Amino acid sequence: MSSQYSNVENLSPQTIRQVMRELQEMETTPPEGIKVLINESDVTDIQALIDGPAGTPYAVGIFRVKLTLSKDFPQTPPKAYFLTKIFHPNVASNGEICVNTLKKDWKPDLGIKHILLTIKCLLIVPNPESALNEEAGKMLLERYDDYSQRARMMTEIHAQPAKCGVSAASDAKDDDGPSTKKHAGLDKKLQDKKKEKLLKEKKRMLKRL
Repeated sequence: MSSQYSNVENLSPQTIRQVMRELQEMETTPPEGIKVLINESDVTDIQALIDGPAGTPYAVGIFRVKLTLSKDFPQTPPKAYFLTKIFHPNVASNGEICVNTLKKDWKPDLGIKHILLTIKCLLIVPNPESALNEEAGKMLLERYDDYSQRARMMTEIHAQPAKCGVSAASDAKDDDGPSTKKHAGLDKKLQDKKKEKLLKEKKRMLKRL
């Protein structure tokens, strides 16, 4: 998903400074559940980790997203993608995100933080009316329980911290103390049970299809 080339040379020095300033502010005081990953050699390659919001099928996951700035940014909106696989009405199979903020509602002064918060909100309130994934949109409207189960299953398979890096909400510090080792065994048992449950759910869903 990452671009083959950088747009840095196409952006004005003023825009580059503005983007870097905003990213550094978010690194110092991150919005709740969002952690930016700064690529200092290419500010047009903006990535972030978003914690799945509580009370949604995405709650146990951490999702890596990418914003690609065009040479006309901020006059034109960036393109946004989920790099983590997700089952969501407004996310295409290639990860592209469809949200009005990045289309007709775009304003040049909105900024990176606003975009990332909008993407997080989309996990809480999907918009099936402008679905890029028609199957997910239809399922959300007609069979919410099936949609929720499928989205949760995809989250548990693809959006685990080990696959995306550390939690966005809090950087876990390495702790090799005895309690960590004691919990490691318990965690492994829980993970094995979870995998077993997921496989059963998967088989059940495949039978239904």
